[in-house]
Amino acid sequence: MASYTVMVHTGSRPFSGTTSYVYVQLRGADAESQEENLHKRFFSHGFCNGSVRTFTLESKSSLGELIYLNLRTKAFLGLDNHWFCDRITVKTPEGEDILFPCYRWLGCDETVVLRPAKASLVFQDTNPIAQKARTSQLEGRQKLIRWSVYAESLPRAINYESPLLLPEELRFSFSKKTEFSYTAGKQLISLKLNGLSGNRDSWESIDQLHQILCDITNTTIEYVEDHWDEDEFFGYQFLNGLNPMLIQRCSELPENFPVTEEMVKGLLGEYTLEAEIAKGNIFLCDYKMLDGLVGNVVAGRQQYLTAPLVLLYCNPQGKMLPIAIQLGQTPGPENPIFLPSDPKHDWLLAKIFVRAAEFSVQELDFHLLRTHLLFEVITMATFRNLPSPHPLFKLLIPHTRYTLHINILARSQLISDDGSITLNAGIGGKSLDKLLQRATSSLTYSSLCLPDDISERGLEDVPNYYYRDDGRELWNIIHKYAEGVVQHYYTSDEHVQKDTELQSWIREIFTSGFLGRSSTGIPECFHTVSDVVKFVTMAIFTASAQHAAVNNGQFDFGGWMPNYPTALRKPPPKEKGQTTMNTILETLPDIGTTVNGMAVLSLLSKTFTDQYLLGHFPEDLFDEEVPCKLVADFQKDLRELSDVIEERNKKLEFPYTYLNPKNVENSVAI
Repeated sequence: MASYTVMVHTGSRPFSGTTSYVYVQLRGADAESQEENLHKRFFSHGFCNGSVRTFTLESKSSLGELIYLNLRTKAFLGLDNHWFCDRITVKTPEGEDILFPCYRWLGCDETVVLRPAKASLVFQDTNPIAQKARTSQLEGRQKLIRWSVYAESLPRAINYESPLLLPEELRFSFSKKTEFSYTAGKQLISLKLNGLSGNRDSWESIDQLHQILCDITNTTIEYVEDHWDEDEFFGYQFLNGLNPMLIQRCSELPENFPVTEEMVKGLLGEYTLEAEIAKGNIFLCDYKMLDGLVGNVVAGRQQYLTAPLVLLYCNPQGKMLPIAIQLGQTPGPENPIFLPSDPKHDWLLAKIFVRAAEFSVQELDFHLLRTHLLFEVITMATFRNLPSPHPLFKLLIPHTRYTLHINILARSQLISDDGSITLNAGIGGKSLDKLLQRATSSLTYSSLCLPDDISERGLEDVPNYYYRDDGRELWNIIHKYAEGVVQHYYTSDEHVQKDTELQSWIREIFTSGFLGRSSTGIPECFHTVSDVVKFVTMAIFTASAQHAAVNNGQFDFGGWMPNYPTALRKPPPKEKGQTTMNTILETLPDIGTTVNGMAVLSLLSKTFTDQYLLGHFPEDLFDEEVPCKLVADFQKDLRELSDVIEERNKKLEFPYTYLNPKNVENSVAI
């Protein structure tokens, strides 16, 4: 007789335990065991939260190398009692300990096949039984997770309109569901703003807006409130605000932005504009993707969009200052270039229109498209093409947590026809779709890879660019980790080329995410190990660091509405000298639109107790020495970077915290 010691670990999350019957069967290369009903052994206490149950499974002879473990549940007395199984470990008669990761919910009548934790590539998993298990797992996932067209010319999406239809392993946990209020109305209550949501009056003064922030402010919002109208803070946000990816060095003025030397005389010290451009001190932000888009209708009133051009000067003190703003793409008498030397209300209103344009571009392009929708594609391709023994599945799966659930909610609750953003933003309807289509068509691989993006925008040596500094350090740490894991399993370029699962994965990302457009630079297939390392680094960076950079500060920067207005009620000024503070108040969102927008931004910036920070991997998916050592090194590097960032921030008047690893989640989970 051969004895196998089996240890079953039940999860510790709420309601993980079960009273259902649990059956286990081992399949080896030589034979399979009888199916064992564990319920009869532990009937007195079942499988309760956090429990570890041990039993012995007897076989007439050794089963050979263990290929998989068959785990089955059956309802006890008809009770619908789900079970969360963390893992199962098996000690063989030969003394080998084998880990079978599970980390998923099982229904009351469900069967799942668990493979050992040791990772393998498809051509290394040579046993016919193992090969069939890989194929069967992918076929099952592909039936559950299918591509659908959310909108033409946009990345493909998952085929579920409600997160409740998702397989349970892909849904929010009980605690996440309990904490997550995904309607603006619930956020209004939590912010104590509920009585204002339907008020369509204009703000009587900026001070009136301050009064509603008394109970919900923080030091960051207070700083924004105190400095939002200052040129220095306006320029600072292009480097370290919600969208630090639009600014670029200006090597020559665009033809449609005819700023003259006379206009900026005195703003550049003793130097000329031409000289400062040559020295690399002039920068440009161009919102051309908004050109021609018609504003949304909010609460029955037309809103207005502009497509500004902003010229900035990095002065000798390292401060990024705006020196010219044109609110439309076509120059002319009715589209003046606004300057800091103009009447203060003219200049302030011009900056407000820029900040409103920033809301549309940041939320839809740099946030929704480039993190949420992009990583939905990577998540789906991972489940559909990489079986659980694949090393990249193990590497990437922590970074897919809750992404499909949150994206379904975003489409149904935020950007749908009756969604919270659509009802309260200047961008909506056909213009929202058009902006996303334009953003998708301009998406490139290099823009998703931080070092390449920084270089292409000419920002390698701009001072006080903390997004770049922290992001580059994070990119390098992630790259080191990804490189170690990938090179451990792919010891040659030939291994990459012959991995059919890997090639199917990247091909599906290319066709369904980037719509088969070679112009994006996204690889259609992988040829070398370095190709895989770079793409995996980009994927992990996008899901974690990049999402944190564009998401976590939304309420910090937008809680004070004039700094980040969701909509504007009057068209841009066509001439100078006509703007007053009343004009500004009549242009800014009304009271109801303001508080509804604040509720959405508060929700999107919310921190939950059920979160896994970057590098925190509670699931034991690897059990080999090398990848486990790489995980430990990754965590050490992240801790050291966090210490460096915190030490630097002590010296800053306005600390940059969004890429501190302590504030970065593994995945796009909110």
